[in-house]
Amino acid sequence: MKKITLAFSLILSSIGFTQSPCATGRYATDVFANYTTTSDITYGQNTSWNGSATTLKLDVYQPTGDTELARPLLIWVHGGSFIGGSKTDGDVVAFSQKFAKKGYVCASIDYRLGFFPFDSANAVKAVVRATQDLKAAIRYFYKDRQTSNTYKIDTTKIFIGGSSAGAITALHVAYLDNECEISDYLSPSTITSLGGLEGNSGNPGYSTTVQGVINGCGALARYSWLEAGDVPVCSIHGTNDGTVKYNRGIVNPGTPLMYLDGSRMVHERACAVGVENKFYTFPGAPHVPYAGNTAYMDTTVNFIRDFLIGQMGCTDAILQPENAPLESAYLYPINYCDGSPVDEVCIASINELSEVSFKIFPNPASSVLNIQSDKSGDYDITIIDLMGRVVYTQNGINGAISVDLSGVKTGNYLVRLTQNNNSGIQKLILE
Repeated sequence: MKKITLAFSLILSSIGFTQSPCATGRYATDVFANYTTTSDITYGQNTSWNGSATTLKLDVYQPTGDTELARPLLIWVHGGSFIGGSKTDGDVVAFSQKFAKKGYVCASIDYRLGFFPFDSANAVKAVVRATQDLKAAIRYFYKDRQTSNTYKIDTTKIFIGGSSAGAITALHVAYLDNECEISDYLSPSTITSLGGLEGNSGNPGYSTTVQGVINGCGALARYSWLEAGDVPVCSIHGTNDGTVKYNRGIVNPGTPLMYLDGSRMVHERACAVGVENKFYTFPGAPHVPYAGNTAYMDTTVNFIRDFLIGQMGCTDAILQPENAPLESAYLYPINYCDGSPVDEVCIASINELSEVSFKIFPNPASSVLNIQSDKSGDYDITIIDLMGRVVYTQNGINGAISVDLSGVKTGNYLVRLTQNNNSGIQKLILE
């Protein structure tokens, strides 16, 4: 009888949702005057980097007085370079409050923080732990829908997002879907010891499927992980971001950690493989410019709102971006995926951003490394260690070059070749 009752309630809620998914301006305007917060809900547990047991908690924000039976969910993940921050950080709280008033259920999560030593391998482990915890939070709401249905979530409308490290986490949950993709960073045994990509943070057996990603100043380890058929992405980034690069570069929250592909690269990749995406550039803006800045925050919220309206399947004229009432006046660039300009700062076609192919040999190397571009013309070479320190650089090279590395310590390095504003990266092992 219990199963029949649950099934019947799900049918009724689905009917209710399909009848009025966008009624009375929902999702485009603040149709609710207030929100209700429930804090410190346990969604899982796991072991932190130092072996300590960690209870994972989240805060839920709901529209006060809402009677909708199947509501979209936004799960927000805070920033902090994977070593700090919390679910009560100002930007994720603001997102949760603002979108709850528009009719969404929002959750702001804590996740496992910390790693040591501060090197690339341990930073990658921290990212994996964060993605495992976000997946546990997603599973928590799937489980709730199928059991107590406390939060009245429409599990076909779950979106994940965040700022900085939170956006990095969300992007990797969405697009890192095969353990072999991170084999260049972690050994299979290490990945297994961490709990695999799904992890053991809680609510096993439930889905981790999401319908879209909101990327606030984040990045992917490799943009090629975003593939045809993947979920849509909405990105916001400042061109002068010194922490997580707008294009491609070393993440540097005070200590250089790892090479990542920033929002522009994610956008161009999505265009190339036909994945729906929206991209907003803040010219000249620093890292997470909307945190603590009302003007930037209003623009960011409105841009995310318009992305989500499209995902809601809203067809009412009032809910289309060009007709939706604005909380504050703003303009954002139209984005094209045919090579047309994204904006006055980002003017590049997909072909212009293709990776440069080049050869390095021998690899592993001992004292001499040979480098040769597969294309004719001058190129620049930079070799960095995994802490981001430059150990060799030379510009204006034509043809093959032999690099003397006899004075460089053994270990793992990255070799970057730049040619005609394009670049390629290869991993070097120095013995």
